[in-house]
Amino acid sequence: MTASKERHGSRIANAIIIPMFAVVLIAVAITFGLLIWSAHISDQAAEKSQRQLLNGTLQLTRDQFARQQASVLVKDPIYYITTGPIYDTAWLYHNVALWLKQRYGFSRTILLDQDRKARFVDGPNVYEKWVTRDLLDRLDPAVETVQKRYLASLKALPSGLYYFDPDYRINEHNLSETGLVSIKGNIYLFSATAITPELVKLVSQREPPAMLISFKQLNGELLAEIGRISALEGLVLDSYPAPETSGPLIDLEAPDGHSIGRIHWQAEQPGQEMQTRIAPVLTVLALALVGLSIVVMTFIRQSTRHLASSRADAVRASLHDPLSGLPNRRQFKQLLDRTMNDTQIADKGAAVLYFDLDRFKDINDTLGHAAGDHVICAIAERLQRILPENAIVARISGDEFALLLPDCPNETQAERFMRRLQDMMVQPVSFGPDEIHVTVSMGAALAPRDGLAAEDLLRKADIALYDAKSNGRNRWSFFEPSMQEHVRTKDEIARELRKAIDEDLLDVAYQPQCDSRSGRIVAIEALARWNRRNTGPVPPSSFIPVAEETGLINDLGLWILRRACQDAQCWPDLVVSVNVSPTQFKHPGFVEKVSATLEEFAFDPGRLEIEVTETVFAGRDKKALQSLRRLKDLGIKVALDDFGSGYSSLSYLRHFPFDTLKIDRDFISAMTDSPEARAIVRTIIRLGQALGMTIVAEGIEEKQQAEYLAANGCHRLQGYFLSHPLPAKDLDEFLADHEIQMEMKHQSLEVERLRSAEY
Repeated sequence: MTASKERHGSRIANAIIIPMFAVVLIAVAITFGLLIWSAHISDQAAEKSQRQLLNGTLQLTRDQFARQQASVLVKDPIYYITTGPIYDTAWLYHNVALWLKQRYGFSRTILLDQDRKARFVDGPNVYEKWVTRDLLDRLDPAVETVQKRYLASLKALPSGLYYFDPDYRINEHNLSETGLVSIKGNIYLFSATAITPELVKLVSQREPPAMLISFKQLNGELLAEIGRISALEGLVLDSYPAPETSGPLIDLEAPDGHSIGRIHWQAEQPGQEMQTRIAPVLTVLALALVGLSIVVMTFIRQSTRHLASSRADAVRASLHDPLSGLPNRRQFKQLLDRTMNDTQIADKGAAVLYFDLDRFKDINDTLGHAAGDHVICAIAERLQRILPENAIVARISGDEFALLLPDCPNETQAERFMRRLQDMMVQPVSFGPDEIHVTVSMGAALAPRDGLAAEDLLRKADIALYDAKSNGRNRWSFFEPSMQEHVRTKDEIARELRKAIDEDLLDVAYQPQCDSRSGRIVAIEALARWNRRNTGPVPPSSFIPVAEETGLINDLGLWILRRACQDAQCWPDLVVSVNVSPTQFKHPGFVEKVSATLEEFAFDPGRLEIEVTETVFAGRDKKALQSLRRLKDLGIKVALDDFGSGYSSLSYLRHFPFDTLKIDRDFISAMTDSPEARAIVRTIIRLGQALGMTIVAEGIEEKQQAEYLAANGCHRLQGYFLSHPLPAKDLDEFLADHEIQMEMKHQSLEVERLRSAEY
């Protein structure tokens, strides 16, 4: 009876609240929409008017240029000079080009003969070759138009002569054509006018005229005058390629239709101004209306939910996890059994998801268990918000969750939910001043494909979860039969690796590092190698992760250190670099074991360089920092490996005084094609130099990369360009050969120096 009243009260509340709130939101949206639309229409009209005004002003300016140019052309002397066999260039300069320049400011002049060839050119610099074929091609449409008009003005007479009679009633400047053109990146106004007789009206042949083309640069002064006439302030001229701008603009085109620039300006926005004045008032009214609606809605909804919450609390206490409020393991198992016993499960299908929070232990270790509990509760709350109908999610233990998706016949539908779950995790969990970022790894098994027994589905989902975590975390995997084989293979590798360490069946390869200035070998990096019985070489990318997961990395790292110290006794002048895993720093007595190894082989601590990555500092582990400082106190050098690959490497440089900085190989490989990568490499080198560190570049495969790094001050070079990793015996031969090559190079340089001194 109580549940019926609760449901009835909730329906009444929703029937009142939802329509009321919808009406309020629609009214507010329509009001603001009308305001924005009106402002937009007003601004568009103002912009259109300004554009028309500017276009008109530009046309008036062009017409004025045509009149100014025509004032010197409609004269018989220039007509006879340009139609005769000999051009008097001095006369043309003083009576045409110079006159137009001094009187009207035309800075450039071209005179074309009847065949459209440039017969006279004048510009600001007599030595400048500014008349190009491209420029003449751009002007050709305007020249052709004027010549056609001129020829149309020659009327045939019965005598066979032609009478020159242009019809100026059609167009005052019908023998001129104006426009815009780009010269050496600058935009010029030009006027192309036919040279016509003043007194003589009869000609014997119908030939095209000579043309005079005059140019005036569209500079700031002229642009300001156009702005003054058109009453537009802030006109800006851009030549192409022009930067991206906002606001109104007009494109400027050459006679051949190519865009050469644009003029843009800050348009008046009367609509925006009106919107600015009215919007605050409407906003206050809308917020008041929405606020009142929310208060009423909250009051009604709280009243209807109060009774339901009491009963829900009692049920939850017996069937759910007390911390998260989710079903516990026992309840989930019962619900899963019930679903699997459904006779229609073979047709409907179902998915069982098993997931946990990535690196949840780090949250408890660094922020405390209170933070971990807070994260569990926050994740449980988010899960409930996105849970599909009829789905069940449970907290199994710690940070592990299980979820049942009924009516899920295929992987696509399961992936849809898992993608929503990952999207939900993007928002960090707030805990006091801290923002905790959480990701999840998920494994899934499908019924009936992977079985119908609840225990089998949970086990297979757990195997799929292990696959997801092994392949990088923050992802999901579906169970496949091969995963069981993969788990078995990993266990086998771990057992054989343990045996290989105990029986000294591993090897170490050494990759040389050379000094960028002298070219001599100054250091080597020790790299683990394993030739597995029956299967052959195992790449480090396969057995190192297994060693990390199983804890073998501690013994493996110590074995590599011992072998490197033993082998390096043959190379007393070389620094030996050894990689150390973050897991090793957490192992008790790590520093003591390193110190004991150095004493055992009487190895100089100053020749040992420990390479660490920034993951050593994950979670601000103070023990790791203390271990590093103790190593430095022993005289051991510490290098920060793969610098730049993480998001906070600079902060580690502030907290710990590294001796060496190794540039991440991704930047080195990208240098050939990426200016950005080269700039980053230069910055890293300068940063390391400023901090007094030795800079090492690894992954060098090309001569150009080595030369660039050396020229920019990188101290040591490493990569296949110098040498592949070599066994100890091969390294001896390499060092001897390299020393011979360096000596020969030195002798060659000395000979060249002596020869230069003789001359």
